[in-house]
Amino acid sequence: MQLKIMMPKKKHLSASRAPLILFLCQMISALEVPLDLVQPPTITQQSPKDYIIDPRENIVIQCEAKGKPPPSFSWTRNGTHFDIDKDPLVTMKSGSGTLTVNIMSEGKAETYEGVYQCTARNERGAAISNNIVIRPSRSPLWTKEKLERITLRNGQSLVLPCRPPVGLPPPIIFWMDNSFQRLPQSERVSQGLNGDLYFSNVLPEDTREDYICYARFNHTQTIQQKQPISVKVISVDELNDTIAANLSDTEFYGAKSHRERPPTFLTPEGNASRKEELRGNVLSLECIAEGLPTPIIYWIKEDGTLPINRTFYRNFKKTLQIVQVTEADSGNYQCIAKNALGAIHHIISVTVKAAPYWIIAPQNLVLSPGEDGTLICRANGNPKPRISWLLNGVPIEIAPDDPSRKIDGDTIIFSNVQERSSAVYQCNASNEYGYLLANAFVNVLAEPPRILTSADTLYQVIANRPALLDCAFFGSPLPTIEWFKGAKGSALREDIYVLHENGTLEIPVAQKDSTGTYTCVARNKLGMAKNDIHLEIKDPTRIIKQPEYAVVQRGSTVSFECIVKHDHTLIPTVMWLKDHRELPSDGRFTVDKDHLVVADVNDDDGGTYTCVANTTLDNVSASAVLSVVAPTPTPAPIYDVPNPPFDLELTDQLDRSVQLSWTPGDDNNSPISKFIIEYEDAMHEPGLWHHQTEVPGAQTTAQLKLSPYVNYSFRVMAVNSLGRSLPSEASEQYLTKAAEPDKNPTAVEGLGSEPDNLVITWKPLNGFESNGPGLQYKVSWRQKDGDDEWTSMVVADVSKYIVSGTPTFVPYLIKVQALNDAGFAPEPAVVLGHSGEDLPMVAPGNVHVNVVNSTLAEVHWDPVPLKSIRGHLQGYRIYYWKAQSSSTRNRRHIEKKILTFQGSKTHGMLPGLEPFSHYTLNVRVVNGKGEGPASPDRVFNTPEGVPSAPSSLKIVNPTLDSLTLEWEPPSHPNGVLTEYTLKYQPINSTHELGPLVDLKIPANKTRWTLKNLNFSTRYKFYFYAQTAAGSGNQITEEAITTVDEAMASRQVDIATQGWFIGLMCAVALLILILLIVCFIRRNKGGKYPVKEKEDAHADPEIQPMKEDDGTFGEYRSLESDAEDHKPLKKGSRTPSDRTVKKEDSDDSLVDYGEGVNGQFNEDGSFIGQYSGKKEKEPAEGNESSEAPSPVNAMNSFV
Repeated sequence: MQLKIMMPKKKHLSASRAPLILFLCQMISALEVPLDLVQPPTITQQSPKDYIIDPRENIVIQCEAKGKPPPSFSWTRNGTHFDIDKDPLVTMKSGSGTLTVNIMSEGKAETYEGVYQCTARNERGAAISNNIVIRPSRSPLWTKEKLERITLRNGQSLVLPCRPPVGLPPPIIFWMDNSFQRLPQSERVSQGLNGDLYFSNVLPEDTREDYICYARFNHTQTIQQKQPISVKVISVDELNDTIAANLSDTEFYGAKSHRERPPTFLTPEGNASRKEELRGNVLSLECIAEGLPTPIIYWIKEDGTLPINRTFYRNFKKTLQIVQVTEADSGNYQCIAKNALGAIHHIISVTVKAAPYWIIAPQNLVLSPGEDGTLICRANGNPKPRISWLLNGVPIEIAPDDPSRKIDGDTIIFSNVQERSSAVYQCNASNEYGYLLANAFVNVLAEPPRILTSADTLYQVIANRPALLDCAFFGSPLPTIEWFKGAKGSALREDIYVLHENGTLEIPVAQKDSTGTYTCVARNKLGMAKNDIHLEIKDPTRIIKQPEYAVVQRGSTVSFECIVKHDHTLIPTVMWLKDHRELPSDGRFTVDKDHLVVADVNDDDGGTYTCVANTTLDNVSASAVLSVVAPTPTPAPIYDVPNPPFDLELTDQLDRSVQLSWTPGDDNNSPISKFIIEYEDAMHEPGLWHHQTEVPGAQTTAQLKLSPYVNYSFRVMAVNSLGRSLPSEASEQYLTKAAEPDKNPTAVEGLGSEPDNLVITWKPLNGFESNGPGLQYKVSWRQKDGDDEWTSMVVADVSKYIVSGTPTFVPYLIKVQALNDAGFAPEPAVVLGHSGEDLPMVAPGNVHVNVVNSTLAEVHWDPVPLKSIRGHLQGYRIYYWKAQSSSTRNRRHIEKKILTFQGSKTHGMLPGLEPFSHYTLNVRVVNGKGEGPASPDRVFNTPEGVPSAPSSLKIVNPTLDSLTLEWEPPSHPNGVLTEYTLKYQPINSTHELGPLVDLKIPANKTRWTLKNLNFSTRYKFYFYAQTAAGSGNQITEEAITTVDEAMASRQVDIATQGWFIGLMCAVALLILILLIVCFIRRNKGGKYPVKEKEDAHADPEIQPMKEDDGTFGEYRSLESDAEDHKPLKKGSRTPSDRTVKKEDSDDSLVDYGEGVNGQFNEDGSFIGQYSGKKEKEPAEGNESSEAPSPVNAMNSFV
């Protein structure tokens, strides 16, 4: 007997009063095979496919399985047998296949990297685990690097790179400062997906020394830190101060802050990019722009809308995330960056691929000898996965033959099985993005029925709620299930029962008379088993006296009442809450059986008080609001929301209507304006109340429209000018009869997912709209342009049906009709759909190019025949690229650009071309499936354009009347350079521009010298290149010729004045007289102290002055002569360079010159350069390279 589903999920007894018998023709996988029966192994637990381990802990590779006899376990590593007995660090858990590698005592985790697979085997077969890839986690350190300080102007953009070390798994990136505080982020400053920190524009407050990128490796619980990055943002004032401190008056022109500008993208680059993601993952798209003011990011999807419930915006809308991405999310996504000065956009083409996923996974199959059965392994993916079968872990192609087995692609068909047919089959579905591996055993058994649910189980259910009585069973062949009620064994003949395929009996609305003993009977050809189930129906717990809204004065006492009515066999517990939390621990709150009392009320006691009554089966609650007011000398009338209505009653009960009446509560001094009626569907949505209708305040009855197969309860609320009352108590329940559906499903569509199928989808009806049990859908379709009859299929309560084997891209008429056990819904509307698309077959013809100008070309082509498109025409796509030189081609691939033109256009413009370039292009037609073949390549050349500015311009070798200019040619000549144009003009001290000189320079020059210029003059230069197309952008520079020597001489013309010459002669004469006096006194023959000492201590190095050589042997200051008359120190003679060294004479003429070196000319006159500084110069090497200034000398004497 094949165990296959042959019926809807639920089935209730019809009104024909036939015995309630359920023939459960289902997959036996819904039933667990008891472990005391012989069965092949089943893997129950295994480690994940990609298993990243902590290298600091022992490695545990899980593999658990069950079976009878208990299975034995073995492992392979990297495709070969792994002998765990030979490795002292590896142990296998007893009665299990789980491995433990003890690397904490010795060994390294890297040694055990590899691909592991577990096999569980017994006499009935072998089950295998997934390939478990073991890799130790890694958290490497950051590469040492020296980071220079970043200085930039206010308003500029900035990107701080993170570039974290590559870890396993990848780290989580965040930016903090030295105090471990996260750096604030905003629309202006944000972290990208790659971890970099992006500034759309910088502000002075962005200046800091500690921008630090951190990488957190969660697997090893470690955090690595990048070297801090220092950023200095210079404001306009700071920039002007800096310029003023470093430039002369003629060099200072002022500085402006970075100007406002339209947005440009920091990431991604270019106008378009591509993104590929796998089905089921999170698709993350990012656009970060710079600009001033800060740009705002917007996202749209071309030719579609973003999925509402799966789309999220992160990082101040710079990141678009779509969770659980599907193939339908493929397409072009456009991000737009906009500020007050403009907008730009970037298109991201998203392609969603898919690792294999199950459509029908193979299920365990239990058959009795001689029965037939099938194993189905059906998977999908993008690209389509390849299905392969294994038997007991061995490819089925080399497994022993079994005459009862036949393989048909993704299906294995069994016929007339015997006990030897028992085995474990593995199905592997794989493509380039992953694989699925499923074990499914075939177990051939002959077993009489057995009931697995415990005998005499007692179920307790609250009245008017569903009751589910379990009867789990097993047997082979598959037993049939029959239910009886009562000691006499009478079969269930009511139409209010529902039987589930696993044997469970459901009573949708249990009443008091549902109490009793129920018997479950299971039968097959080998025997029978039965079990008794006991059901008790309990009264619901109700709050018959609810706490009421209260307004009390401070300092007074308030009491809330809560009287609970419950089933006498259940013990309730009552608790009170304040604002949904426990009551304060305060002696002012006291709780007794039915009351909560709050004494000495204060303002903090105001709020919502809730009484909650719980039993083991249900709970109810009621709330009241306490308002605390200041004491008033005279009581005022109480104005409040109305009290809830009561005494609800249902009359005139019909299939589609009922009359509800009620008694209004107190209006609390504000007239009731209206009543609001709500209903609860205890069958489909218990506990959820929906709006039914509203009636005027003077009305106390309402005629209500009803829907079939709904278990209604009603409640009423009163409304006055102060608000809405609490709901009334619920009315009695009223179950309407089942009827055929009133409506059909909406949003019916027909689209193909493959070239040979048609996927019909719809929005199913909800439980309230089903109008009865057994909701199903009749799906019908036929070709629009054919004469075929409608093909129909009745499916369960699902939302999709796939028609296979259809022609490619053919229009179909589609309709979906709802039905239930009571009948069909009205005839549905017909919808037009199409079967799946395929790639176009024909390339566009007659492609030709018209070059408009140096950067723009127009392309024309002939449209392809509509039949060859084989899908919805989405447009034409032009691929074009610039020819590369041989050296460039060796360096990188040719960059192809793509432009797509929507619809049936047969021409398009190619903007942004490079002048004077050789281009190649082809055209392809595009449909919903993809691109068709390319047209033959067409080549075209763009004419010359104006060149870019020269790459550099600098002025070297300035002289009195000439400047030399050196430059580098333009980086983009855009043609053949014909000449350079140099224009220049002088700038005077008031920043006025002089006459402009125009000079033409041959194109082969990179250096030019300008002569006959004015000395000490600033010039401004304008320089640009030219092609045949015109002049390019200019580059400017400024330079100054050197100072004229004549001007320097004019600065010292005072030396030629007569009065100055006379003064200097007098000074020189005075010094000469003083020196002569000293000379005479030393050389006269009389006895004087100095002479005596010189005679007594003759120094051979001190030679007397020779009269004929005209030089001085040595000298002393006048002050020294007046003191101790000591001889000059050894070596104190004036050096040959005629400078007096400080260490040679402590009392020299240098001291009188205020720390400035003195020099003597040959005629004995004293000259030198003086300054007003008091500090002494270094002892040696302090001669000035400049000529002494008489003016400075005069200043020193004054």
